[in-house]
Amino acid sequence: MRKPSRILVVDDESGMIRAVERVLGTTHRVVGIQSSVQAVALAAEFQPDLVILDVRMPEIDGFELMARLKSTHPAPDIILMTGSIDDMDQKLIRALRGRAFYFIQKPFDREVLLTLVERCLELRWRREEHRLHTQRLERELGEARAFQQGLLPDRDLATDRLAICCRYVSCSELGGDLYDYTMIGSGRAALIVADVVGHGVSAAMLTGVVKSSFRASDADGYEPAAVVQRVRSNLSAFGPERFVTLVAAVLEADEGRLRYVNAGHPAGLLRNADGTMQRLTSTGPLVSPALPPCTWEQETVSMAPGDQLLLYTDGISDTLAGDQDLGDEQLVASMEKHPEGGVLLLDALLSQVRSRLAGRPQPDDLTLLTAKLLARGASKRVSGIRP
Repeated sequence: MRKPSRILVVDDESGMIRAVERVLGTTHRVVGIQSSVQAVALAAEFQPDLVILDVRMPEIDGFELMARLKSTHPAPDIILMTGSIDDMDQKLIRALRGRAFYFIQKPFDREVLLTLVERCLELRWRREEHRLHTQRLERELGEARAFQQGLLPDRDLATDRLAICCRYVSCSELGGDLYDYTMIGSGRAALIVADVVGHGVSAAMLTGVVKSSFRASDADGYEPAAVVQRVRSNLSAFGPERFVTLVAAVLEADEGRLRYVNAGHPAGLLRNADGTMQRLTSTGPLVSPALPPCTWEQETVSMAPGDQLLLYTDGISDTLAGDQDLGDEQLVASMEKHPEGGVLLLDALLSQVRSRLAGRPQPDDLTLLTAKLLARGASKRVSGIRP
């Protein structure tokens, strides 16, 4: 049950104040005052939900008092009253422009005032409920965003053989991209970059599934094919409209190789120290409960000190593509311009994306991961990375 509302009546005629109190006082807490000057201080103390004002008052008229009250926080709703029939249209227009709830003429009908006040207060209650509901949603979204961000490991890592740099920029409170990595031995790292369908809460749930699937693959030695199969198994509880694209990889410095699976994801790029470029194209379909059971081919490519891997989601490539569909060429050109890779490369790519957007809203999440194979003892020389 709602508690009685606070209603302030301001009118220089004491009889009019008593009339309003008789109509509304049995249901609400009504306080009246004849001085419009003193009404401002009383309103600050009383904090009314609704103020009923006379337009013609000797000190401050109703329009000026309404403006002052509307500037307070929280601002009350206003109903203006007038006993004058002069310039009614102009007064009505001025009342509406001043954001009054309604404008009535004295003497008022009892049922009209009751109905008008109840309607005004009902709308106010609904606005307050909506405000509290919005606050709760924003708080829960903030908590969910913090949880989702907590799924991501450190953005930068350098060991004696590997340097890993990552960047993630969500386009909404809860995004649908994920990067993760873990060291699985000396000079060995398991990597994943994934993009789930959509954004918001459902996408955040899916990124959690992909994250847990990746981490649970410790039992399989993080074999890329096993990672993808585990993701598919854990997606089976979702509807057919859900899907994920991803690249799972294991980088092994001592063996000088990269083993990977590309499940319907944009092609990764591998730049060799001599400047040659390899594309790690798809080795199987995207991961979705709608598709029949299938297998993904696991590929192996050689890597030597100085070689660097770049993985990204389509938020990067699609934005860089522009109207001429040159996203892949832009990525290659950036890798050639920043052969040192790491932080400088990723920051340059994000700068290009921002430039391409030219102030427009970011339509998709942006995720980048680069991993570079180092000569032994070279980690301290990697730009922007602390070992």
